[in-house]
Amino acid sequence: MKPYDCSTAAATRPWLARVGDGLQRHAPLIRRLQWLVVAVYLLLIVLPVLTPLPDETAHLWNHITLIAQFAFWGIWWPFVLLSMVLFGRLWCGVLCPEGALSEWAARHGKARPIPHWLRWPGWPFTAFVLTTVYGQMVSVYQYPQAVLLVLGGSTVAAVWVGYYYTRGKRAWCRYLCPVNGVFALLAKLAPLHFRVSEEAWQASLAHKRVLPIKAVDCAPLLPVRQMEGASGCHMCGRCSGHRDAVTLSARSPADEVVRLGARDADGWQSALILFGLLGVAIGAFHWSASPWFVTLRTALAEWLIERDLLWPLDADAPWWLLTNYPLRNDVFSWLDGGLLLAYIAATAIALGGLCSLLLAAVVACHGWQRQRFHHLVQALIPLAGCGVFLGLTTVTLSLLRSEHIVWPWVNDARLLLLLGANGWSLWLAARIGASWQRSRLRQALALLPFCAALLWIDSAWGWLFWWW
Repeated sequence: MKPYDCSTAAATRPWLARVGDGLQRHAPLIRRLQWLVVAVYLLLIVLPVLTPLPDETAHLWNHITLIAQFAFWGIWWPFVLLSMVLFGRLWCGVLCPEGALSEWAARHGKARPIPHWLRWPGWPFTAFVLTTVYGQMVSVYQYPQAVLLVLGGSTVAAVWVGYYYTRGKRAWCRYLCPVNGVFALLAKLAPLHFRVSEEAWQASLAHKRVLPIKAVDCAPLLPVRQMEGASGCHMCGRCSGHRDAVTLSARSPADEVVRLGARDADGWQSALILFGLLGVAIGAFHWSASPWFVTLRTALAEWLIERDLLWPLDADAPWWLLTNYPLRNDVFSWLDGGLLLAYIAATAIALGGLCSLLLAAVVACHGWQRQRFHHLVQALIPLAGCGVFLGLTTVTLSLLRSEHIVWPWVNDARLLLLLGANGWSLWLAARIGASWQRSRLRQALALLPFCAALLWIDSAWGWLFWWW
């Protein structure tokens, strides 16, 4: 019997598998690319703080603050989200500066075991909500000090966690990263993943003369042999070809939501979708453009003045708590801060709460089960992700508009993207419902509340993009 060879000839492997092998083979080049991204990232968050704020003569191409704004909020974040849907978490494994720094710190740190508090499953939801809300309070899209505080603070925390916990792994990315939960949800839709063949794995183990095979250095601490989906995988390629059982492969963009969601969906993921992406995020994009916010603020200010309660109108909060830039005529009073929090909270409750009731009605038509509810919520991932992408691109477009670059077809493109996302979500819901109910008529009738939920979500974007 010939010795088992865990590496198959490259010419005999499918082309996607060879792409995955290439990620593994060029790991040193990827590490150098990561450090280049780290250098650019650090320059973009530090240099603007050392530079005066731009005046009316500054442009995107000649002022570091505007360059950094456009890089972070105009290109970086919206298209990182888009990449999750197209390629899975390739950004996390190949380009993310925080991941690279946290892993580097873990290779030189204390190597302590991961504590119980760090493993709390509510961190993805909690971190996303707190970071999103705090970013609005300090105007993170507009001011470099706020960027340094929010993004730089996150990076410092990533290095600290890496230094103290694990040896050379990414505990920060696995448990505490504020966008880890969002990335994991969007990666469920990706048409690519690293597929693990149990048959090939068993064959490598069963062979009598197999040589010892080095364990996979999986940075996000995944059990590679049990890996089925793409939500936790960082797509770094380190496991590609392992035991000739792990290959980069294509899959249906419905596979992870429909098949694995029946087992893996849980309450924290549902909370992140319903009250995070479809609640807090929409409220964060809404409040600054909302005439309702202005009307309410004016009414409350008049009410306070009539009663000689003037302290809520004071604007003496420090900039790191509430936006305070008097020279730019951009100052938040305590009333502004309180209303901002109330508006975002009310939006989250209104959108997330009604969607929860409508989806519960869908599940009740099939026979109520809590797991079915969490499973169905995952059908909203395409629309939730599309909304956040469109919300972030409003920053892109406003920065371009300041340079007199206007694209008249933007609203048409937004409508097409929303229609596509609605159709994708409805398709996923239909696939999920079909796994519960054989009757086509009952499946169709049960989808009516789901369609109402889609329209309710769409109305929020309608106000922001078309009706206000």
